[in-house]
This record gives sequence, C-alpha cells and structure tokens, in this order.
Amino acid sequence: MSKPDELLVHVAALVESEQSNQMSLTVVTGGAVITGRLAPEAVWRQRVSEVLTDSDRLSEFATVFDAPVKEDRQPTHLHFHVARILQGTVGIPETGGMYRVAIEDVNAWTVGDFSYSDH
Repeated sequence: MSKPDELLVHVAALVESEQSNQMSLTVVTGGAVITGRLAPEAVWRQRVSEVLTDSDRLSEFATVFDAPVKEDRQPTHLHFHVARILQGTVGIPETGGMYRVAIEDVNAWTVGDFSYSDH
C-alpha cells in the first residue's frame, strides 16, 4: 500500500469542506488518465443515486449511495463528475462521467482538466 500524497489529500479535503464542485483535476491512475472536476463525496453520491433511481434495471442500487458520509475523517478518494477517461484523441464518455478514485492509487496529477480540439 502506497502512502497517499499529502498535498492531494489536502486538495480533496478543501473540496469536501467547501462543498464546491469547481476544482478541476487530472490524475494518472493504473495507466489511465482521468480528467474532470472534483465534487464533495456527499454531492457525488447523491448524483449517482439519482442516476440509478432513474434506471429501470438499476434502481435498487440507489440506496447504497444514500448512506451518510462520515465528515470527521480525511478523504481517501477523489470524486470526479463531468469527467472523462482520456484515450487517444477522445475522452470517454464525451459527456463526462462519475468516477471515484482512491487517492493512494494516484501516480501523478495536475490542476486543471484536459480537453481535445480538432483545431
């Protein structure tokens, strides 16, 4: 088990404390590049729950994400929304997705998100 980057933990803690979803971040984890905006865990869980609730086949899983978030602990995960996995010249999915990444699994990171342009 690697030791999480203290600076990245601090960034995640600020996102959690401010309840902001405007911090853009790009990380490398497991060979994948994920880029997008961070959300507080509670906001991220709520959004995933809403998406699952609206699904005919997956609605029973929505309650898993409704569990309260323990607020008195250091963040262990980054919660991305409007995020893409960069693959070649495209981001998957194009519209952005919801990703949860363990901070200890992040190999590299930078502030900001990447997007592609054909220009």
